[in-house]
Amino acid sequence: MTRRFLFVLGSSRPDGNTELLARTAAEQLPAGTEQEWFSLAEQPLPDFVDFRHDAEIPRPEGPAAHLLDATLAATDLVIVSPLYWYSVSAQTKRYLDHWAGWLRLPGVDFKARMAGRTLWGVTALAHEEFEVADPLVGTLRHSAAYLGMRFGGVLLGNGSKPGDVRTDTEALARAKTFFAQDAPFARFPYER
Repeated sequence: MTRRFLFVLGSSRPDGNTELLARTAAEQLPAGTEQEWFSLAEQPLPDFVDFRHDAEIPRPEGPAAHLLDATLAATDLVIVSPLYWYSVSAQTKRYLDHWAGWLRLPGVDFKARMAGRTLWGVTALAHEEFEVADPLVGTLRHSAAYLGMRFGGVLLGNGSKPGDVRTDTEALARAKTFFAQDAPFARFPYER
């Protein structure tokens, strides 16, 4: 099966440390691997409205419709979000919230179609103690577990000012093999 990567950029600024780290990892993908990069800052999603108990759930339009289609077409979904207040960015969280609506769209079968695909994460943080990113990692791991996806983990790098991640030689070395690893199925902690 040909792999198709969707990189969802959740930073409020272009070319930030997280995006630089993700692009370094993406450069290592085999030639011909399909990649799509979607910036949530350049194509913002509307606020999520919970229609779970309404009779009809409206189909997304504009960037949300494109992102739904791109998400469903991807074999590998990469959340590229800086660590903001110890979790994903607001733009990224809005994208994940839209999944709740997509789960209920008639004829989409979002949960069944996402099962077996792989969710990855890339983040840069100002701390050198990577455990402060545990809430971000947990958000992505639990989202993958709920949908029956594989979880490739989160590529972590250190950087605060633009370009700082270029001096994190350990993160750059991990980026070289990040997407080459086998990703196990995600599990909730109580399933271990």
